[in-house]
Amino acid sequence: MQWITRLLSPVKPADFSVLQTDLHSHLLPGIDDGVPTLDEALELIEALAQMGYQRLITTPHVSGERYPNTSATIREKESAVREAVRKAGIPVEFRAAAEYMLDENFGRLLRENDLLPLDEQGHILVEMSFLHPPLALHKYLFELQSKGYKPVLAHPERYPFYHLKLEEYQALKQAGCLFQINILSITGHYGPDVQQSALLLLKQGMADFLGTDAHRMRHALTLQAALRSGHLEKPLTRHLFHNSAMS
Repeated sequence: MQWITRLLSPVKPADFSVLQTDLHSHLLPGIDDGVPTLDEALELIEALAQMGYQRLITTPHVSGERYPNTSATIREKESAVREAVRKAGIPVEFRAAAEYMLDENFGRLLRENDLLPLDEQGHILVEMSFLHPPLALHKYLFELQSKGYKPVLAHPERYPFYHLKLEEYQALKQAGCLFQINILSITGHYGPDVQQSALLLLKQGMADFLGTDAHRMRHALTLQAALRSGHLEKPLTRHLFHNSAMS
């Protein structure tokens, strides 16, 4: 992994140490659309540690049809990767939660209380289809909270049906939904519409968490380039995020 040290040299003037925790990534090999191998997982984990993260809470997809992962399969992979991180001497705390698609499978998992929260406070990372929100969206949000969980919507800026619709975002907030913005969205990685929506949420003070949503090394290189350019300095220093409270 020597080439990572060359590509990802120390970042100035800012890095992600102010956030401490990355709470959205796909670092368990072979179980979703994230890293395919353990070697690639270690490369990406080392890169994120070099950029200042002290804790990685990786979040493999859980969806009924495409990624039918279970708490057991996730825990098994988590254990293997954590041991590999320890042996590699990478100075980062590593553990797994999940990113849950709000589908019928999620409804079953919620009823059975078979969920992997991000932290001891019960934050649960959820996502929805990029085509349309689920009909039962507000029902899921209510039921999560009634069971003591705190719903965190992954990358709300990426859903085209919400782009720049402040009233829609406000309705989700009023329903008790927290927002996790992808740092890659701020860089323009997903295009100008997503970037504008991310900046709107930041400007309105509606962003609660920042996450990388890193799937591959190319994402780490994009993040480093943005740090070097200073493009992320204001989002990291002028807004209050709760990443550092994750434990």
